[in-house]
Amino acid sequence: MKIDFIEIGNFRKLQSVRIDLAEERTIFVGANNSGKTSAMVALRFFLMERARFSINDFTLINWHKINEWGEAWDAAYEAKQPLPASQWRELVPTLDIWLSVADTEFHYVRGILPNLDWDGGQLGVRLVLEPKEAAALQQEYVTVRAANRKVQSQAAAAKPEGAQNVEKAVQLWPECLTDFLAKRLGQLFKINAYVLDPDKCKPTEVGIAALQALADEAEPLDSNPLKGLIRVNEIGAQRGFGQADDDRDEDDDAGGPSQTGNRRLSDQLKKYYSAHLDPFELPDAKDLHALEAIETAQRAFDGRLKEGFADAIKEMETLGYPGVTDPHIEIATRVRPIDGLNHESAVQYVVAKGAAGVKALALPEYYNGLGYQNLISMVFRLMSFRDGWMKVKKAASKAAKLPQDENAETTIPPLHIVLVEEPEAHLHAQVQQVFIRQAYKILRNNAALGADRALNTQLIVSTHSSHVAHECEFSSLRYFRRLPPSSGIPTSCVVNLTTVFGEEDETKRFVTRYLRTTHADLLFADAAVLIEGPAERILVPHFIRKEKRFERLNEAYVTWLEIGGSHAHRMRTLIERLGIPTLVITDLDAGDEDGKSVSPVRGAKQSTRNTTLRKWCPEIEELDTLIDLAEPTKCKKYDAENFSVRVAYQHAMKVEFKEQAAVEALPYTFEDALVYENLDLFKNIKGAGLVAKFKGAVNDAASVAELSTKLHTILKSGGKAAFAMDMLEVEGDLALKPPRYIDGGLTWLTEQVKIRQDALLGGPPIPEVAGV
Repeated sequence: MKIDFIEIGNFRKLQSVRIDLAEERTIFVGANNSGKTSAMVALRFFLMERARFSINDFTLINWHKINEWGEAWDAAYEAKQPLPASQWRELVPTLDIWLSVADTEFHYVRGILPNLDWDGGQLGVRLVLEPKEAAALQQEYVTVRAANRKVQSQAAAAKPEGAQNVEKAVQLWPECLTDFLAKRLGQLFKINAYVLDPDKCKPTEVGIAALQALADEAEPLDSNPLKGLIRVNEIGAQRGFGQADDDRDEDDDAGGPSQTGNRRLSDQLKKYYSAHLDPFELPDAKDLHALEAIETAQRAFDGRLKEGFADAIKEMETLGYPGVTDPHIEIATRVRPIDGLNHESAVQYVVAKGAAGVKALALPEYYNGLGYQNLISMVFRLMSFRDGWMKVKKAASKAAKLPQDENAETTIPPLHIVLVEEPEAHLHAQVQQVFIRQAYKILRNNAALGADRALNTQLIVSTHSSHVAHECEFSSLRYFRRLPPSSGIPTSCVVNLTTVFGEEDETKRFVTRYLRTTHADLLFADAAVLIEGPAERILVPHFIRKEKRFERLNEAYVTWLEIGGSHAHRMRTLIERLGIPTLVITDLDAGDEDGKSVSPVRGAKQSTRNTTLRKWCPEIEELDTLIDLAEPTKCKKYDAENFSVRVAYQHAMKVEFKEQAAVEALPYTFEDALVYENLDLFKNIKGAGLVAKFKGAVNDAASVAELSTKLHTILKSGGKAAFAMDMLEVEGDLALKPPRYIDGGLTWLTEQVKIRQDALLGGPPIPEVAGV
């Protein structure tokens, strides 16, 4: 048994999304505010902390409709008409869980079968937050609102002459229906469960779920259908190291919340001891030896205390108390092993081993760095989750002998779901990679598990770390993509990257290895820039920092991928699936009729050898056409995904050289285009290597044609990265200007980022509702 996918509706940014779950581990990735945390919180609230919902968990775009309902109720109540019914199920948060179940597992799922003909396969359950009694909710709301209107009318009638209008000066609760629910949601709503029909389960489109509609007459199940079926544990993002005053912890017996709070290893050891090891709890034969040793120690300690307190007690007796009729004082101890863990230094880390007979040097755990504490804590918690699920040692005896607790698991659920939020906190890159590689293995490290999938584990991790993401196959990545705002409210969709490369195994290998090698953060970026070589990688970010026109790019999360023109097209399918605005800065790369590299010349029947220009954008091969291509034509729009890709390559430019009339130059690399754009600078620039050679060429050449030939010869000698580093030192009035083709590309990308940021932060206003 496993969860195939979940569908979340009307929860925060997730208005209607499907998230496919991998068999072992699923990794949530995406830019900031894309909905990753919303998905984790939805799972937590529906499966673990059902009382935590608030009105803020309702997708904001639905608030307008909810407030309209409240207005309609008010109007009907004032007119003494029946209150109109409201379709709550269309707007309230929901979580659909779709399971893949074998027919041999019938006994686990008999309560959620859609019909008696089911013989294995897909089963669905919907959890929905809805009113306990819709009519009672309506009545309470309109009654409070009517009382407020009456009070305001009375106050207005009784106000002294010239006093401020009370009705406008004081806003009484509730101002609208969402304001009412902000205070009363917990008392008036509950989570109900419904069985879904597998035959009506529809495929998704571009990460958007087509949620199955429930019939109006659908009745909720009498009990929680997931009890005994799924166990859920969580490691939250805020792990509370050093917060000793926060004692919240997970309810392992019920598979309940695993929230923040104190997560020192010593505290976890105490909890693990109580759950699995305490010899006083349901002792077995092996515990008797431990209990005997404890009792012997206790008798010895009692004897020592009696001897030590003898004089003090005797002195008390000389005062006449205790008397003949009074009980005598006696000292008795109680030795419990758990007390040995109940102090801040219960867990220590050895920092230096001593010689034979010499005590090793050790420090309490809080003297270690946060990263080390975090790693050890998370690993031990995963072990605790696993052993709690599998009812290791004492936990099994407790479950068998204490079945009267309705929240306790008396059997092992067949499915264990573990949520880990942002494991990268405090961890440097290498440790992040170690954790994500080992986490699932830890959860399965039990002799009763192994490769047997009768008891299955699925790990769900949300992350902002490229190091975590790149340790995972694309088949386990789920990309949260922000959608353009509707009515001013941003929402998201979820893209399954399993099939992003289709059958192109070579492309998949290249992209996977490239992203791992460069640690590129493409999966978390607001925009991407693909560049040709090291000189562009060094200088283009410099142009952005120096030019105020590109300030928006400085404020955004832009990822830089240094990838040659012959390989940029390999990123195409991934970028198209992610929907990230992308600028590809590449070279014209002219070739003759035989495909050999040549300097670009008009009218010579040359073609570009650049695969990106030929196959992706603008899908043109003829060099003459590319040279004169209009700027808007260099952009490829993807309407369905609401993003664009633009290429920037060298084009013809008019150059005024040594008081000669302006003539056309055809640069073919970033470096010679930079020289043409900054001729005055290169006449007087100081430096060595290519800088000195370029200066000599500019001063020695008699014409643009001669300068082009000299630059072509110089560029064959290499040293481009060192040249770029030298150019960073150029300051003053002769500040370096970007080549025009790059300037145009950056201007376009700035506008794309601005459009996205404005849409996310300040889109069209939400329609107003009276009383809001």
